[in-house]
Amino acid sequence: MKTYTLRTWYTLVLALRLNAAEDFQWTKINPSSFYYGTFPPGFSWGVGSSAYQTEGAWDADGKGPSIWDAFTHTKGKVFRNETGDSACDGYYKVQDDIQLLKELNVNHYLLSISWPRIMPTGIKTELNEKGIQFYNDTINSLLESSIIPIVSLYHWDLPQVLQEKYGGWQNISMINYFNDYANLCFEKFGDRVKHWITFSNPWAVAEKGYETGEHAPGLKLGGCGAYKAAHHIIKSHAKVWHSYNNTWRSKQQGMVGISLTTGWGEPIDPHSQADIDAAERYIQFHLGWFANPIYRGDYPEAMKNYVGRKSAQQGLGTSRLPTFSVQEKIYIKGTSDFLGIGHFTTRYVTQKSFPSLQVSSYHMDQDLAELVDPKWPAPGSKWLYSVPWGFRRLLNFIKTQYGNPLIYVTENGVSEKVQCTQLCDEWRIEYLKGYINEILKALNDGVNVRGYTAWSLLDKFEWNKGFSERFGFYHVDFKNKDKPRYPKASVDYYKNIISANGFPNPREVMSITLFLSYILFISQILDSLVTHMEMVTEIVLPTIFTLCILISIVLLLFFLQNHS
Repeated sequence: MKTYTLRTWYTLVLALRLNAAEDFQWTKINPSSFYYGTFPPGFSWGVGSSAYQTEGAWDADGKGPSIWDAFTHTKGKVFRNETGDSACDGYYKVQDDIQLLKELNVNHYLLSISWPRIMPTGIKTELNEKGIQFYNDTINSLLESSIIPIVSLYHWDLPQVLQEKYGGWQNISMINYFNDYANLCFEKFGDRVKHWITFSNPWAVAEKGYETGEHAPGLKLGGCGAYKAAHHIIKSHAKVWHSYNNTWRSKQQGMVGISLTTGWGEPIDPHSQADIDAAERYIQFHLGWFANPIYRGDYPEAMKNYVGRKSAQQGLGTSRLPTFSVQEKIYIKGTSDFLGIGHFTTRYVTQKSFPSLQVSSYHMDQDLAELVDPKWPAPGSKWLYSVPWGFRRLLNFIKTQYGNPLIYVTENGVSEKVQCTQLCDEWRIEYLKGYINEILKALNDGVNVRGYTAWSLLDKFEWNKGFSERFGFYHVDFKNKDKPRYPKASVDYYKNIISANGFPNPREVMSITLFLSYILFISQILDSLVTHMEMVTEIVLPTIFTLCILISIVLLLFFLQNHS
């Protein structure tokens, strides 16, 4: 009898899943529709932050200066001349913040290590044991709380000495210095850390640090600086991956990946080939710039063609986009165990030609213009519009372009302006609901997403915007010397998503609960009959039982159809 009960219960669940699958088909033609369902078992939910944005203690316990310390200490570089000198005081409040992580009930926490905190000058001959102990204690405390640490080696805080002596990422010597630093981290922490990210959002490091100068180190090397920095970053990533693969993987059994942040580019006119091509270039100049060498062995053709042609028109003998040798292409290709994806927003894209005789720049090389729909919600940062459907398209693009790699979403969230300090952040709840649901749809498309990291745990220092933009689940009162944390409404919402592992359909949950009770009731009656009616044949009872359940399924499907 138990075998029949289980078999029929499986039939009922399958019928309900088929009904949900019909709902999912609708989302393909209506991207704004909502899809009820749950994430796969073992899907990892988390939240993230970075060292410079939260730790503070910029010169405490032997830490050396970073390029962000130097940048923020120069007047006029950051909104209101604010700095990350104390930030959230995270260096002193590790246990408090881990308690917040436990309240959120997350599976993992994405944090970064400050290179100058453990290597004050960026060189392996000079180590800071207090800094190493700080990260050892942090990692141990996370694991004691059953929270998996996902560690980024580089979230923008290059040791200032390396910038001053060598020009930072403009210099090829950074490859070996970064490799030394990474190997120190593998040696000290790799017995416990099993998920490593080499670089977090290297696009911003290259473009904002060495092209526009908006970020540290603040260099405006238009047309060449960003490409050169990115070239060295990609080579550095590959060298670190090979170091881990050859030296540490067999005993530590971890993974090494890179985290790339990109928007989605949608052609403003889907029937215009020029706009379609422009949208393709938008993605290739952002995501493909770094992902293509790692997954396909070279820069995207669109980048090589456009930068090369514009360089020639400007009278240059070679392209401003560097080239990889054959050996380098082979060495770089395949150097990622997973792909971290940061994603916040979408743009409409259209073709726009820039005169070649203008001052060369990364942005003009693309020959496109970015537009937004005024109907898109814009809760905080002027660049960040809530366009959830772009996320699913981006994830499917990655699946198609790069052979469906293992993906961890490493940054996704929304900000509010500083003057908006209320804790009822309903716009963040709507943002999270929409974007996480698009990941669920992408999973049903077959995209290989293994985890999600909401950005961020705390309100924190937002680079050249200072403290004027807030991404946190927890509000931080920066005017109070104790930097107290207060939960926003989004904390409970995200906790509920984690607890439910997604968005179970209320209709299905109720129906399954009711009909399970009905099945168990019938099963108990039939079991009782078996006990008191020894002459009942082995065929009659199962037949009656199966008919009852099939009738129940038909009634359920009829009920669902009439209430869809």
